[in-house]
Amino acid sequence: MKIKFLILGLLFTSFAFSQTHEILKHNGEKIDVNYIKQDNDLIYYSLNGSQEQFAISKYAVSSLKEKASSKSESISPKILVIDKKDYSLVKVLKPSQTIGLKEVETFSGLSTKTKGESPLALKEHTERRIKTKSADNGYPFVAIVEKPDGKYQAIAYVY
Repeated sequence: MKIKFLILGLLFTSFAFSQTHEILKHNGEKIDVNYIKQDNDLIYYSLNGSQEQFAISKYAVSSLKEKASSKSESISPKILVIDKKDYSLVKVLKPSQTIGLKEVETFSGLSTKTKGESPLALKEHTERRIKTKSADNGYPFVAIVEKPDGKYQAIAYVY
């Protein structure tokens, strides 16, 4: 009798550790995962047989498919930036939101303030300049790190 309960217990726990979802990334990569949650533009998951929690940016993920019911949930649309005119499509992300995206280029510059310009207007002007440069190179994502001396560093990302 104990053996029967042990076998039943093993069968039910093996379902708990099986891959329950499939993440489809925008670059075409598929990952079999145990989906945990989505929070702050990040998707949290664990791999088969592991208790370690991983995260990936929602901007890197196209869809999340539940294997049991074949139900698929669209996470984010793919952003295609062709030229400089598409600067409004470029997303400015926090560095923590870039997990799963590929870093391609780093560029830096100086934020130039004109007389009477507010700090908010300066930030918007600098952000627009960075987004235009990123769009000109075809990069859909950029993370901006501002430095206290008026300089900035921007890191461009792709899928």
